[in-house]
Amino acid sequence: MRQLPPTERDFVRLGEMPDLGRWLEQIRTTGGCAEPVYLAGHTTMVDPDTGEVLRHYSTATEPGGRLAVRCRNRRASRCAPCSREHSGDTFHLVRSGLVGGKGVPETVRTHPRLFVTLTAPSFGPVHRAGDCHPARRRRCEHGGCQGCGRTHLEADPLVGQPLCSDCYEYPGHVLWNAMAPALWKAFRDNLYHHLAAGAGVGRSEVRTLVRVSAAKVAEYQKRGAVHFHAVIRLDGPDGPTTPPPPWAAEDLLLEAVRSAAAAVALPCPDSMASGGGRLGFGAQLDVHLLIKGGGGHISDDAVAAYVAKYTSKSVEAAGAVDRRIESLAEIQALRVSPHVRALITTAWRLGGLPELQHLRLRAWAHMLGYRGHCLTKTRAYSTTYGQLRAARVEHACGLYADWDDGTVAEGAWRFVGTGHTPAEALVAAGIAEDLATNREIVRAEQAGGRP
Repeated sequence: MRQLPPTERDFVRLGEMPDLGRWLEQIRTTGGCAEPVYLAGHTTMVDPDTGEVLRHYSTATEPGGRLAVRCRNRRASRCAPCSREHSGDTFHLVRSGLVGGKGVPETVRTHPRLFVTLTAPSFGPVHRAGDCHPARRRRCEHGGCQGCGRTHLEADPLVGQPLCSDCYEYPGHVLWNAMAPALWKAFRDNLYHHLAAGAGVGRSEVRTLVRVSAAKVAEYQKRGAVHFHAVIRLDGPDGPTTPPPPWAAEDLLLEAVRSAAAAVALPCPDSMASGGGRLGFGAQLDVHLLIKGGGGHISDDAVAAYVAKYTSKSVEAAGAVDRRIESLAEIQALRVSPHVRALITTAWRLGGLPELQHLRLRAWAHMLGYRGHCLTKTRAYSTTYGQLRAARVEHACGLYADWDDGTVAEGAWRFVGTGHTPAEALVAAGIAEDLATNREIVRAEQAGGRP
């Protein structure tokens, strides 16, 4: 008898499951998560006054005695369904800080608000989309061309690659990425100082009069350098519930952002490989004023959608990999461009230097040295991911939403596994695709068009 291939045998096993329907229901509940986490345990909801058991749930009756939950990975390259949910949460998190809602008063619309992009400096000329660097007869000291003269499309693999890899400052690039979170903090601190100087108040006094609330997302450029997109809002001393003082107006904030960004200058980590010097932001700084009602400027929803889009992306946008690297031999085997390989190799090499151990560059070599979170925000900017997830669970379990806050939950849970078998992965991918198609149909119908 011919033996079936492994995936077909797995489909047979899956089809013979007595509780296949319930397993499919679990996978639909996770949205077709590509890498679900399986848990085993139980939860009992008890009224503390009467001792009455209001609800009891156990995975003992579930398929395999376990329950599938989302992996919650934000990267679309890892799990598209969870990435989409994370992007949706980010949209509401950012939007509520712009227009109110989710516990933020609508009066924040009247506060001074900016959308700012902070970029990295140049580490050497790279090919760029559109008209590239003009062709020149002169060559660099390594014999490479100092110009290109061509017009590149956005998808051209040459975009972001150095004109001369020998001239490119790879150590400076990696160390800038590693220091980017510290540069952002220095910018925020500078912003208070420059607001104080512009308003004529003391540096220590300004923090008692105004609060800078912000949310920022990190994006990788094609060249592999991180840059930040940030929403910056001025509040009163108690946060979004209080208006900023009259002197804290849009013009002052605009000027303070520009001067604060230009003033950032942190010492480069002490190393022979770093070449010394100081680190700061690049000369390219985009600042957009957000005005209530639009007024021809970029809209609040567009800003929230723009920031949310980048939380689903990571270093793969620069052509790198989204997993940690364990050895130098693994770097040589990666299917990446020579530029990305050079950046990863540089991070690995610098990570072996004793004076740079605190940067943990080898652990973050796959991220080209960047160690920060994808999205960060100040405490008072808006809601949190945890609060958004809790609200979604309460909405999904609306039957129990009216229980008294004094209800006691008793339970015990343990991790029992993760991921799919080959057949399960194909079924989950089909479920995720069906859900995506249904969303597109609903969106088209709501827009009055055809799917």
